[in-house]
Amino acid sequence: MTRLLLAGAATVALMTSPALAETFRFAFQGDVQSLDPHGLNETFTLGYLGNVYEGLTHYDKDLKIEPGLATSWENTDPTTWRVNLRKDVKFHNGNDFDAEDVVFSWKRTLTPGSDMKGYGAKIAEIKVLDPYTIDIVTPTPNPILPRELVYLYIMDKEWSEENKTTEATSPKAADSTSTYAAQNANGTGPFQLVERQADVKSTMKRFDGYWGQIASNVTDVVFTPISQDSTRVAALISGELDMAWPVPVQDWNRLEEAEGVSPLTGPEARTIFLGMDQYRDELLYSNVKGKNPLKDQKVRAAMAHAINLDLINDKVMRGAATPTGLLIGPQINGFDAELNKPYEYDPEMSKKLLAEAGYPEGFELGMDCPNNRYVNDEQICQGVVGLLARVGIKVNLNAQPKSKYFAKVSPQSGNDTSFYLLGWTPSTMDAHNALFNLVSVFDAEKNSGQFNYGRYSNPAIDALTDKIVSETDAEKRQAMIDEAMKMLKDDVGYLPIHQQPLSWGVRDGVTVVQRADDVIDLRDVVVGTAK
Repeated sequence: MTRLLLAGAATVALMTSPALAETFRFAFQGDVQSLDPHGLNETFTLGYLGNVYEGLTHYDKDLKIEPGLATSWENTDPTTWRVNLRKDVKFHNGNDFDAEDVVFSWKRTLTPGSDMKGYGAKIAEIKVLDPYTIDIVTPTPNPILPRELVYLYIMDKEWSEENKTTEATSPKAADSTSTYAAQNANGTGPFQLVERQADVKSTMKRFDGYWGQIASNVTDVVFTPISQDSTRVAALISGELDMAWPVPVQDWNRLEEAEGVSPLTGPEARTIFLGMDQYRDELLYSNVKGKNPLKDQKVRAAMAHAINLDLINDKVMRGAATPTGLLIGPQINGFDAELNKPYEYDPEMSKKLLAEAGYPEGFELGMDCPNNRYVNDEQICQGVVGLLARVGIKVNLNAQPKSKYFAKVSPQSGNDTSFYLLGWTPSTMDAHNALFNLVSVFDAEKNSGQFNYGRYSNPAIDALTDKIVSETDAEKRQAMIDEAMKMLKDDVGYLPIHQQPLSWGVRDGVTVVQRADDVIDLRDVVVGTAK
């Protein structure tokens, strides 16, 4: 195993902080789902909390790994990583950080309410050698483990025990005031939570006891969830906000023409796709009784051929998205452009396949969709509804805020859905993450398939996924990824839609770093005066 060793704090590229005295005001289309760092594996929530909590590793602006609460790591044998922890780190309440907090946090990710089991499952054991040295033992060799640790946020064991929050908050209970960790935070990050008013406003301030230096000159942060696109954009243009996202792609020209603001756009690593219940014998939401039409590959193929991705991109996304045939985008390690061709739009083929499957008149189907999570998410779902109707599949759309959506469709709620829209950015920027979380069979013991809401299952893909995680030969690994992705495509296990664009709006004089994973890292935000 190649030895990876990063020296301590001295190796971290740091900038001298400008004079401190600035407030950064930003808005997103939905609120932070929960303050519990193990409660929901959702990019916005984890990105926001990443300014308060930290993992053993960080991403820099180019999504390269850098030291976090760990200063160095190396393979001492194929399944063991020796990790040196950062000393003299304080939690926001003044408690010291050490190895026991790491062990506690890892075990907490495996508790019933956790939505981060897929991360915790990558670790078989953590051995404490001394308060600042640990051995992380993995079930199999895992060459990308440092990337798996970025979003495994470390909590204060003592604080958690004192506040009776030793188990993670499930998505269903995320807005419950009875769950202490969902409403309060105590991390080691550069910013400290001051106040949270769910769905109204959350504020943070610079943590004076932070262990490192950061580029930002921000002292106070005000986050406001604003669900209405027009209101969010208007607040940016009027000067009430320093940054807002997502900006509807149809408003890019408006920001370019407005004084004092501009759009910040680029390709995102997130893929938007549709999933289907493929395990129940009878769908929860359908007029078909006694059987599940979505178990039939011909029905799934009929749906795939009925969805005109170019039309959705043109009418809904204004041409800014990239229609796709895979669950991963070009920025993800393991992407193969030759496999990325979308299913062909062919409504006549759809009707033929439906007839062959025994549904010549089509059928009815319920669909779940968030309306404040992804760029134009509800509009995408509405477009899909209209296109499927043309081939005889009547879809009853249930679009709701992401807090209710995730609480409904998550495994903690029994995957209460028949047909749904989801977006995914592999947190490791590697194809295995998508295969393990989205495609692998749901297994409560292995913690695989946590986001396989439709419970798709292909044992051959599962076997490949188990090999991919530990394969160090790049060519062999890529061949296995390609084989798995091709089998998934042949099965029509999912219906990929597109890679959505990054779509931010920023006030002149404000510097932010736009990462491909759509995360705003406050360490890099500098607030100045507009010219």
